[in-house]
Amino acid sequence: MHGIDFTSWQSLLITLIGLALFTLISIGIRLLMMVTIQQRRERMNRQINERLRTLIAAYKTLGGSFTGNLTVDPTHRRDLHRRNHETEENKEPDVDDEGRGDERNAGSERRRRIRDAVEAALSDIILLGTEEHVRLAECAVRELIAGHPLRTDDLVVSLRNFIRKALDIGPIPFDIAIPAQGPARPSGSGGRGKGDGGREASERGVRGGGMGGAGTGSGTGDGLAATIDDQSSSNHRL
Repeated sequence: MHGIDFTSWQSLLITLIGLALFTLISIGIRLLMMVTIQQRRERMNRQINERLRTLIAAYKTLGGSFTGNLTVDPTHRRDLHRRNHETEENKEPDVDDEGRGDERNAGSERRRRIRDAVEAALSDIILLGTEEHVRLAECAVRELIAGHPLRTDDLVVSLRNFIRKALDIGPIPFDIAIPAQGPARPSGSGGRGKGDGGREASERGVRGGGMGGAGTGSGTGDGLAATIDDQSSSNHRL
């Protein structure tokens, strides 16, 4: 109050205007700092959420199964073709070679899809993982390059501990022994195969019925076939 001049109304007005300007400038600076800090915090939260989302997806890919073959087969398709070609050259033809070849191709395709998913997950871990994650992922990549079967359980345990700690979840009790985890098996191909097989069976049944009932009209037979095809394709979509 000692700095305010009350001798005249002009000096009082100037003093009040100066105080108002000082207050407005202070509030503006404070608001600007708050907005800047808030934007930086939101950007950091988005980065952390994206990082956790990516690492959680990698964890599900590398540790999505507990049973079956828990190793990753690093064999590529060209190696399989070379092996099959050498096997066919050294082996006499058999009646069941075609069926066995289809089974081998289906199994190799499944292993290839698992390997591709694991390689993509390892790439994400190298990009967004911690130092421990990067070291384990680098060892896994070198094992794949060398052509050795890969186990991912050590990397899965490290990812699981990091994700639970980042989400502020308590550690897993020490008296619980979680079995070894392996790469998730691809899904979706079986449903398509069954749907295609059912549709082919329906078409064979329609053709057989048409051949057996020679007395029926062609228009009725075509309409029945179209109806069954529509029903089978709708069931396939469901």
